[in-house]
Amino acid sequence: MADHPRAGQPAQPEDLVDVAHLVTSYYALTPDLDDPGQRVAFGTSGHRGSSLQTAFNEQHIVATTQAIVEYRREQGIAGPVFLGRDTHALSEPAWVSALEVLAAADVAVLVDAADRYTPTPAVSHAILRHNRGKADDDASRADGIVVTPSHNPPADGGFKYNPPHGGPAGSDATGWIADRANEILREGGGRADAVRRVPFERARQHAGTYEFLARYVEDLPAVLDLDAVRDAGVRIGADPLGGAAVDYWGAIAETHRLDLTVVNPLVDPTWRFMTLDRDGKIRMDCSSPWAMASLRERMAGGEGGRAPFDVATGNDADSDRHGIVTPDGGLMNPNHFLAVAIEHLFSRRSWGDDVAVGKTLVSSSVIDRVVAGLGRRLLEVPVGFKWFVPGLLDGSVGFGGEESAGASFLRTDGTVWTTDKDGILLALLASEITAVSGASPSAAYADIERRHGAPVYARVDAPADRDQKAKLARLSADDVSATELAGDPVTAVLTEAPGNGAALGGLKVTTENAWFAARPSGTEDVYKIYAESFRGEDHLRQVQDAARDLVGRALA
Repeated sequence: MADHPRAGQPAQPEDLVDVAHLVTSYYALTPDLDDPGQRVAFGTSGHRGSSLQTAFNEQHIVATTQAIVEYRREQGIAGPVFLGRDTHALSEPAWVSALEVLAAADVAVLVDAADRYTPTPAVSHAILRHNRGKADDDASRADGIVVTPSHNPPADGGFKYNPPHGGPAGSDATGWIADRANEILREGGGRADAVRRVPFERARQHAGTYEFLARYVEDLPAVLDLDAVRDAGVRIGADPLGGAAVDYWGAIAETHRLDLTVVNPLVDPTWRFMTLDRDGKIRMDCSSPWAMASLRERMAGGEGGRAPFDVATGNDADSDRHGIVTPDGGLMNPNHFLAVAIEHLFSRRSWGDDVAVGKTLVSSSVIDRVVAGLGRRLLEVPVGFKWFVPGLLDGSVGFGGEESAGASFLRTDGTVWTTDKDGILLALLASEITAVSGASPSAAYADIERRHGAPVYARVDAPADRDQKAKLARLSADDVSATELAGDPVTAVLTEAPGNGAALGGLKVTTENAWFAARPSGTEDVYKIYAESFRGEDHLRQVQDAARDLVGRALA
């Protein structure tokens, strides 16, 4: 895909969303359920869409919240719902709609005590704190809802459910909730008029409050060595990218007495201060060099050639992703930082020898080599952070990470911290690494490459219609007869994850020096090819070409 001509450049007035029109559309438009794009559909991170396309509107949220009310009743969950929201323009209207339904159903609700924004990891942390020591059938267990489309553009809204384990809901829960929500809408001709609600003033009075920020920030020394960061005088620049972490970074600096500057404290639902992403859209993707152009330039342009910070970080709108910028390496590739984080944590934490490292099947194989060098067990799972939840919860997985810059890890004592991605945690870990090692995470990764090889990694898309995508999701290893990939013998053909036996919803083919994975897109008529080679760019292109050919033959 060619870069947009203004990728990495500041947004202009014509790039900005009309917030008034966006919010009006949320209330005014009614979904047409004959259009699949206007139904409730939970992906790996909840229901997402724009009110302008009638994909995220009041009726969707009312119906989905009612479905969650019924789901938790079926599951015997009677504790409070922790309800949080990020800074997208549609998040507060959807938060209000959800609160009105929950209050009418007499569900106990806990909202932020300061009536501010709530990062996804703070909601996960709160759920786990409330449920600590409770049995799986204890009716007083809590769960949560986070109103966020994560790093999506400003016109989007998102709505995700976290059950009592604190992490992303599995497909059993999300499938039930989506089906019931669409049933409610279908019964009302696209409207959820039969769902009981109370006026917002009464709903707000019904809700209790919770100190999300204070309890999360004060608990950080249980999972990070912040004393080392402070004692080393690590200079940190934190950019919330206009997201839900905006209050958290200042509180972290003050509470733990760190040399930390909040680079951009602004919140603006148009995100007019962002630089455009690769495709020319405003997107709060802290792993994108185009979206992170301002912070990268700031790190490269210090006085006298010295960077203003030893480590600079970014988060997406709900703070479940991290971006790491160093003076010597710029914006780190997410796979590279995951490898550094794993080596640092498992070398310095006193976790049991049987505690595993979790990665998704499309994350870099340099992680496999680091894990092998540590003498640890690798748990390779399908795409989706939900697969790490059981291991993080019981302490059998010390670290779970995705190639899309999402990860979390255990407390120092080996117990669970969060079961959802925590971008604040990983950003602070970069400072711990700098403090303890005396070198940047980029320098640590260069050392990993010297010892384990230097992979090149990329993702490309290939066209596929709906039938082809469905067939790709159902492929078995027997459908692939190839014995060679880009000149190397095939060592494995996988349609199930080796870590837990779960279906990949696609295909992964490996050799000693390379691999590719192909998965159908959930939103476009394409399939995604992730590929990596330890033999350079030319070999990577050969792997990508071979992948298209191999998948094409399998689909034919």
